Amino acid sequence: MNVNPRREDNCFSFFPSTFNLRSFCIPIMWDHEIKAMASSHAIIASSVFMATVVPAVFIRGFSVYGTHLLWLSSVTGAVSVVNVAVFWLLGISQPTKKHTIGYKLSRLVRSCLYLLLSCLFYHTVVVLYGAPLIESALETFSLAVLLTSLTTLRCLCVLGPNVQAWIRVFSRHGAMSVWDTSLQITVACSVIGAWLGAFPIPLDWDRPWQVWPVSCSLGSVIGYLTGLVVAPAWIHFHRKQLTYKCK
Repeated sequence: MNVNPRREDNCFSFFPSTFNLRSFCIPIMWDHEIKAMASSHAIIASSVFMATVVPAVFIRGFSVYGTHLLWLSSVTGAVSVVNVAVFWLLGISQPTKKHTIGYKLSRLVRSCLYLLLSCLFYHTVVVLYGAPLIESALETFSLAVLLTSLTTLRCLCVLGPNVQAWIRVFSRHGAMSVWDTSLQITVACSVIGAWLGAFPIPLDWDRPWQVWPVSCSLGSVIGYLTGLVVAPAWIHFHRKQLTYKCK
């Protein structure tokens, strides 16, 4: 099933141009996309649950707090694999004009480069905000990898390695589809969640979730899950006010 939102001209191709069918056709198409989005988000959210529960069955002593780095790796891997699989099956990413092996290989290399740069960017930002530079470097980089899987990887799945498209989507009124709007919401929720998660760390509570970077990673995951729920709901209730420009 392909629900590519950037092919909405097919909706009007069988009707004379004198008819104003956009107000009829687009809401139907959007309802279809919103349902597909809600289903895909439910699958992605379940991957976080499975990444938390399944390892506990096979690994003795596995827990979010006690083996936090292992949990981070489990969630990062599960979210990454499921995101790529879901968006590939739905055909959400922008269609490529070239289908040569060399061009596809070039896109793959650029995507990997973007992921690496994103990890380094998040690591640098977190350190600048007060994370230990040398001590707990592995924990800090693991948080950066998690944030990359929740934000940058999703951008690559929806927009591809296209910097101009990324700038457009995250600029004001830059969304051109419901998936672009969903991307804005989930990325913002993930980053804000990680930021809010840092507030309890300096408090003298001596809780296990105050150990670096437990609260930040939990905040980012909770924010991400919140975005997965909020995005289709917000788009559904505001679909009459949303206006997207066709490419």
